[in-house]
Amino acid sequence: MEHAPPPTPPMPDAEPDAEAEPDDNSAPPARAQATRLPLYLALAYVVLIGYASLYPFINWRDLGISPLEFLGAAWPRYWTAFDLSVNVIAYVPLGFLLTLALHSLPGRWSAALAALALGSVLSLSMECLQNWLPARVPSNLDLACNAAGSAIGAVIAVWIGKAIFRRLAQLQQNWLAPIAQAELGLVLIGMWLLTQLSPETLLFGVGDLRQILGLTPPLPYAAPAFFMIETGVIACNTIVIGLFARSLMTDRTYPHLLLIFLFVLALAIRTLAAAVLVAPQDALAWLTPGARLGLLIGGVLLSLLLLLPAALRIALAGVALMAGTALVNLTPPNPYSAAALATWQQGHFLNFNGLTRWVASLWPFIALPYLTALGRRL
Repeated sequence: MEHAPPPTPPMPDAEPDAEAEPDDNSAPPARAQATRLPLYLALAYVVLIGYASLYPFINWRDLGISPLEFLGAAWPRYWTAFDLSVNVIAYVPLGFLLTLALHSLPGRWSAALAALALGSVLSLSMECLQNWLPARVPSNLDLACNAAGSAIGAVIAVWIGKAIFRRLAQLQQNWLAPIAQAELGLVLIGMWLLTQLSPETLLFGVGDLRQILGLTPPLPYAAPAFFMIETGVIACNTIVIGLFARSLMTDRTYPHLLLIFLFVLALAIRTLAAAVLVAPQDALAWLTPGARLGLLIGGVLLSLLLLLPAALRIALAGVALMAGTALVNLTPPNPYSAAALATWQQGHFLNFNGLTRWVASLWPFIALPYLTALGRRL
């Protein structure tokens, strides 16, 4: 006679589930609300837009006019449908990511309107700053296209954003370790993959500050010295990336297979970038004797270090990161780098080259504080 109540509890549970579906309270609720990956991606995209809008950051001058003068300009004489499309498409991801990042705002369209406003303000700021750059021309048409792109991205996010957000949270729960700021670590791995698109830099080599600081290589080029340092740089950074990525993975995701996939992806990006941006015959120019030996040594050491406790792995990743950064700043000038850069200049890839070099130069100095904070929590 006490079996009658059991059928009643499912009925109340079913109704809240049906009502909760539009509010995204379905499992997994904790991770769905906690994920900050859209926010980190949006911030990274803002930096990318700022770089693309203000490059080459030189010869700033004051024309003596209001920075908002361009808003009242007539329709530009020279324009193309391609330019308009690029200005719209460039801001679609920003509107999409900002809407997802602001999903907690009340109301169905609040996040979309906020994303539109932020995208428009960013575009207006970039256009105003272009008044002081002789190589750039501010345009009210560009501003309108950027705002339209932000609006399109925001509408797409409202349309399918909730499903993507839930899926993103599920992937985080299944693949990422339950550690603080795991999403930020994932963004850092993505930034490292971006550095592999620059074929004239050393394979896996990050942290070279000599060009930014205007310094010259301390060692003249010599094949034995270059071979040894190149091997050390690649071995150290193989260990760094492997241990870094492993710290972000759960034990149930076959981490060793994911690490192999990560390195294969990085080498594929490197190969494709060299083939497209330099020349097809240079696709495997990165596969030097030093690179082969560095990958072998780094891979063997990484396999052994993965057996250590998590806290010790993080500490060794920091040590390897500092060692690799020191070595890359001692690397003699590489003749292939000069040849590759000359090809890029002829192919008008200087803007892209500058972005990847800046990311590669600054990556260790962003990753090291992250590893330090991560190690303290373990």
